[in-house]
Amino acid sequence: MQEFYDMIEEKMKACGYPGEIDGYEIYNEICDEIEEKEPGTYIFMSKKTENCFFEYKVDVMEEEFNLSYIDIHVKDKVYHADFDE
Repeated sequence: MQEFYDMIEEKMKACGYPGEIDGYEIYNEICDEIEEKEPGTYIFMSKKTENCFFEYKVDVMEEEFNLSYIDIHVKDKVYHADFDE
């Protein structure tokens, strides 16, 4: 699992996001959101601060999920990490 957490952190740094990223925290937040969800595609938003929110696109399947992208919105700037590339 650590590889997945590290990949999240590396992708977010590669897209230029200057803030702290915790792959473990993001993974757990997604897991909490998708619990009890029917299979399908979902967009979740998580407000981090007054000026920052995360947007996740997640495909939920029977036994797993696919994180498609994360957008981090900070004021008028968006940092986009595409995990389907």
